[in-house]
Amino acid sequence: MGQLGLLLCLAGVGIAAFSLMMDFEIITRAVAAGLPEEESWRLAFGLIVSLVWLYTEILRLLAIINRR
Repeated sequence: MGQLGLLLCLAGVGIAAFSLMMDFEIITRAVAAGLPEEESWRLAFGLIVSLVWLYTEILRLLAIINRR
């Protein structure tokens, strides 16, 4: 995989981190707008998905770096 794999993995980490940042922004706006409490599970699910995605991308990046 080499350099291309490392670059793609770094891009994945960046996109996942951006997604996590956007999830926090959406949650902040939803709370300010007074979103009903019944809908909070959707925001929590999105946050968990972004955290898991970022975690797996960081693990993949560490594995690529460790192979070098």
